[in-house]
Amino acid sequence: MWKKIKLILKSLRQYKKDAIVTPFFMIGEAALECALPFVMSMFVDTLRHITKIEDFMTPFPYANGPIHLEVSLFWLIITLVGMALLSLACGILGGVFASRASVGMAANLRSDMYKKLETFSFANIDKFSASSLVTRMTTDISTVQMAFQMVIRAVIRAPLLMIFSAVMAFITGGQMAWIFIGLIPAIGLCLFLIISAAMKIFRKLFKRYDLLNESVQENITGMRVVKSYVREDYEKEKFNKTSDGMTGEFVRAEKIVALNNPVMNTGIHLSNVLIIGIGAYLIGKDIENGTVGKTLSIGQMSALVTYGIQILMSLMFVSMIMVTLVMSIEGIRRIGEVLEEEPTIKNPENPIMEVANGDVVFDKVNFKYSEHAEKNALEDINVNIKSGQFIGILGSTGSGKTSLVNLISRLYDIQEGSLKVGGHDVKEYDLEVLRNNVAVVLQKNFLFSGTIADNLRWGNLHATDEELQEVCKIAQAEEFIESFPQKYNTRIEQGGSNVSGGQKQRLCIARALLKKPKILILDDSTSAVDTKTDRLIRYGLKNDLPETTKIVIAQRISSIEDADQIIIMDDGKINAIGTHTELLKNNHIYQEIYYTQNNQGGDR
Repeated sequence: MWKKIKLILKSLRQYKKDAIVTPFFMIGEAALECALPFVMSMFVDTLRHITKIEDFMTPFPYANGPIHLEVSLFWLIITLVGMALLSLACGILGGVFASRASVGMAANLRSDMYKKLETFSFANIDKFSASSLVTRMTTDISTVQMAFQMVIRAVIRAPLLMIFSAVMAFITGGQMAWIFIGLIPAIGLCLFLIISAAMKIFRKLFKRYDLLNESVQENITGMRVVKSYVREDYEKEKFNKTSDGMTGEFVRAEKIVALNNPVMNTGIHLSNVLIIGIGAYLIGKDIENGTVGKTLSIGQMSALVTYGIQILMSLMFVSMIMVTLVMSIEGIRRIGEVLEEEPTIKNPENPIMEVANGDVVFDKVNFKYSEHAEKNALEDINVNIKSGQFIGILGSTGSGKTSLVNLISRLYDIQEGSLKVGGHDVKEYDLEVLRNNVAVVLQKNFLFSGTIADNLRWGNLHATDEELQEVCKIAQAEEFIESFPQKYNTRIEQGGSNVSGGQKQRLCIARALLKKPKILILDDSTSAVDTKTDRLIRYGLKNDLPETTKIVIAQRISSIEDADQIIIMDDGKINAIGTHTELLKNNHIYQEIYYTQNNQGGDR
């Protein structure tokens, strides 16, 4: 845990000075707050001796002339006001610096986590759910921010105030201060039991945050599906169930924590009763003996009451700090897990900075998504693809088609065998160089909020308008883009929600073409377009990109029947490799798919 705390504290950076300065202001505030009751007791005792108005103007003790009182009332007032203002200034400055340090650290921490996420491979992302990562970057960091601010303020101030108050209580009231020493263990034990019970509940709440975020994320992403199936009420009920569960846990925890106040009030009232009762008795005895103020004065008794409140309130603050710290410890652990996570895919020490061509060779490749997986996702894969070839991949759902192509751009690393691109193992390349030369249009297309031109330039930031038009012609996207009033400046909503599935696919293909890759992978990326458009896209790719290796995963045989090679995948293995004519003659899986599609009226 200390390792994770140190890791998080590195995010302070430029706010380190603010964090260091804050405790000094808190020490000053605590010292002044403890000194104020002592000076106030002197003020009260001095006030008792005032007999005429001239006494208010008694000169400062260092001035020449007679002094009628032990301490000048006038200067005591000045001292009290000065100490109060100085204490206020310390509190304000401590709050300002603590806020700057905590907010700054949280901002840096979010930035550090985001940068870390950008280095993660798909395997790293799979380890953490998306909803959990969102919770860690929002709720967890906010909790840690609040705890850090409390640490550099209250954790310094509360214990010091309690210690200083106890010391001053002995100085001011002598043996009377033992009243507090007797009450502290009893009240402290009660607070400890309360906090221990609450902490068990708070620890469970972070996992519920993940479930809540997951529910929200699923509903927003799949809003069209929810509405088309009229499942709004079901989803509301599911969300409310999770939310109500969190609410119930929070209420339980807060009910337990709420016991702090009655316990603390009981302690304060009890200490006040004992101080006032015993103090009144001692003062009365002094009056009877004619030695007023010898054992205890009224000013000292009032100071003891104040010190008692400060000691017990500080104790309550310490208990509340413990709750916050326990909640933050869970957040620190979860944030630390992300920051400590090492990317499973890293650049080699001396990477190759150029991909010679689009050759792809799988040699006895075995792959599984997790080292704990019982079965390989891909097994004994042997494929030799020449640069410029058009390769089709066909197979049932879950046969390993997408897993196969994900390895080429090194989104995952293989466990056994070798995978070469352009004559070199993919692990020898600089990641940026490799992925810039392997363009992938994923099965789940995604567009970002911005204009069409902005989205296309993800493929090449410096692409000219002419280059945008060229790739859109190949991807058969130019016609519908030109139909928009603002053409390439047409606004795309987040996720591409304001364009159709086929339009989205064509824009994503055009975006990939802007990279001018050595290898182009289309993972079922024309499933939402009609057969005519699909044929025109394939024609454009073949004629305009003759040297680019084109690997197409498809469900329709018509999309790949003119491929140089067609790979049939089945249960993570290669069932067969051949041309359309060869497979139609010899492979029963290909035959079944072909005749099924044609018996249903041709291409679907």
